[in-house]
Amino acid sequence: MSAPFSLSGRREVEELMKKYHICGSKILHEDLKKYMPGGVSSSFHKPQYRDYPLAIDYGKGSKLYDVDGNEYIDYIGGFGPMILGYAPKAVNEAVEEQLKYGSHFSSPTLSILELCRLLTEVIPSAEMVSFQNSGTEAVMQALRLARAYTGKNKIIKFEGQYHGWADEEKITISASSVEELGDRENPNRILHTRGMRPDSAQWLYIAPWNDLDYLEKLMKEHCHEIAAVITEPVMCDSGPILPRPGFLEGLRELTLKYGILLIFDEVITGFRVALGGAQEYYHVTPELSTFAKAVTAGYPFGVIAGKKEIMDGGVPSSGTFNGNPVGVAAALATIQELKNPGTYRHLEEIGNALADGFQKLAVKYGIPIYTRAVGGIFILYFGFEEDVLDYREWLEKADVKFYERFVKGCEKYGVRFTDQRGREYISTAHTMEDVKRTLQIADVVLGEITEGYRED
Repeated sequence: MSAPFSLSGRREVEELMKKYHICGSKILHEDLKKYMPGGVSSSFHKPQYRDYPLAIDYGKGSKLYDVDGNEYIDYIGGFGPMILGYAPKAVNEAVEEQLKYGSHFSSPTLSILELCRLLTEVIPSAEMVSFQNSGTEAVMQALRLARAYTGKNKIIKFEGQYHGWADEEKITISASSVEELGDRENPNRILHTRGMRPDSAQWLYIAPWNDLDYLEKLMKEHCHEIAAVITEPVMCDSGPILPRPGFLEGLRELTLKYGILLIFDEVITGFRVALGGAQEYYHVTPELSTFAKAVTAGYPFGVIAGKKEIMDGGVPSSGTFNGNPVGVAAALATIQELKNPGTYRHLEEIGNALADGFQKLAVKYGIPIYTRAVGGIFILYFGFEEDVLDYREWLEKADVKFYERFVKGCEKYGVRFTDQRGREYISTAHTMEDVKRTLQIADVVLGEITEGYRED
């Protein structure tokens, strides 16, 4: 991987940089603001470091092309769904074939039976499955199932974890400082937007992650009212932060010990870190799991998987478009593609090559860089080098401003990373040539930033 750091590579990238302009994105954003609040259909679409987002014309493979014709190697991946890259042939063909027969029937189909069988084969926790249309909805359904089955109402969730945008889900998803989180033994319940019900958090216990002692104390005292613990098996929305060795296994043991259900929110990790999700990767099986994003490689879809006695407990799965034929066709094609031999080995090789390259850049520029690769997720951050324990430690150590400058700089050269989070999505379409180019650009940008710091 020495090529990315060659001077000729740097000059090549700097020359390309001169060709970039994004005035079309600015013009489109100004027009959209006349019709949409903020000019975007989701708050995720506009990074905090820009006054306006890039406007995209089309995507193909690992690349996106904006309305000004600029090409970008993309690690945002539509915020997770694009596990096969943009416009994957197999999924496109499956959807096009389904559209010949209709897009929505509001009735069972043969294809949904095929998908149910396939999901119960590949997901360890899936004795039965049901469907929604997003990760937010899937989590809402899982929480309702847990409460109905146990007859209890409280839920434990962790600081910094995001489970959707519904009122109950959007509690303590982020903080500006450790002080805002409050006392570790009694964390604050933080509401994150105007309009949320003031009582949204009353049925939640907020806990620091990766702390089994804290959890046992909480469960021992309140198990009579706790229906479930919900967790991302890898903290992907804040951090990201990996589970420390033994944490998921210990969490599984504690929930069984105290009669509490375990829910894995695999909306991000599902089908991305392994075909069977993080529960396959870490060999820990919950009672309930939620999936979305990568399961259909870019189409709206949500899955709830779990034990039969919980899933079939009389809680209806309502929704007009649940299990719609287009989403089902996309899911079947996506999973078949992911089952191809070598798929996850390729994702790991790309992630490990990026990690190796960034570690060499860390040495070159004398800066602390944190990198990890887990399946199709590449973790990149600045300010520390070793795993952090929880969101509180991350807040204390992460150099958010440096990361933001880095992401903004890379975008100017033609590489898109996620804003703030440090969670980068790898697809099967990414190549070693993409890695080489990415590291060339990172080399240039880190050189510019560190030189700027020296000048300051």
